[in-house]
Amino acid sequence: MDSRRSPTPDQEQALDLFRSAGTFLLVGHAKPDGDCLGAQAALGRGLTLLGKKVAIMNPDPPPAELAYLARECPFGAYAAGPLPEHEVAVFLDFNELARTGPMAGPLSSHSAKKLVIDHHPHHGIPFWDAAFVDVTASATGLLVWRILRALGGPVDSVVAAGVFTSIVTDTGWFRYSNTNAETLEVSAELLRAGVDPSAVYSAIYQQRPASEPRAIATLLGRVEYRGEGRIAVVEHPFGDPPADALADNDPVLDILRSVAAVEVVLYLREIERDVCKLSARSKTNYDVNALARRFGGGGHVKAAGATIRGRLGDVKERLIAAALEALEPRTVSAGRR
Repeated sequence: MDSRRSPTPDQEQALDLFRSAGTFLLVGHAKPDGDCLGAQAALGRGLTLLGKKVAIMNPDPPPAELAYLARECPFGAYAAGPLPEHEVAVFLDFNELARTGPMAGPLSSHSAKKLVIDHHPHHGIPFWDAAFVDVTASATGLLVWRILRALGGPVDSVVAAGVFTSIVTDTGWFRYSNTNAETLEVSAELLRAGVDPSAVYSAIYQQRPASEPRAIATLLGRVEYRGEGRIAVVEHPFGDPPADALADNDPVLDILRSVAAVEVVLYLREIERDVCKLSARSKTNYDVNALARRFGGGGHVKAAGATIRGRLGDVKERLIAAALEALEPRTVSAGRR
């Protein structure tokens, strides 16, 4: 499906909710990323231009590299207390209420309708009243683009920058396998609307601190290869100053995915004592979403994560054992997939 095709019945129900309601609260997940924040910025501005009242609230503030979105879009960071008034709470780029952290309780008990916009697979009982979901979409921001086009909303520089940010961050600047014709066609429209790709790239990827290269070097020095070199594992212990200088683990993941033999990368960071955060990536048909779900997490087939309780060394060995179980026997064509 792309922005020129008719919405599904479920998506049409979500569009009707956008048309009928007047006040919205846009909610993102903890540690919001480019897809989440870009989608919020685009939807927030688009609904405002349509005469709606919009507030944005996340469990955490935006990272520094996405500050250019915050200049035009008021991202709120939840502290405590009541939520802004709203008829509809819109959840962008996630489908598990627990991912809103301290906001989960107030959101769950609020009488407002709940609407999900997402491209991640969902497992379990839906908590929402309506949803605009497509797991084949390359980014949540692309779904927001479809929504705004269906609603007849105008496109200004803020809408365009938000959608473009979503797309480029979730497709790895068009390098990942989720890049498709719709992704590129919409991106071309966004450039015609005034987006400057070089400025966006510079803001996100070329404003890193001087400490980051050394942090990357520290982590790469710990790489272990398992499964005949097909699985790369990096561990990041709690309270490790050289490695802690790395705010975003994507550079390490990307470097390791570039190794010819590597099919799966497992980055395991101890975020507090006996609590580990997994970031898993695949460059073949290996399903890291299924792997992450075994440890209470989830995500996409080729990008997933989980929060796992236990000592770092123990968690690492459990994770590697599970990853090896799911590793298909090597075939002659494996290197060409």
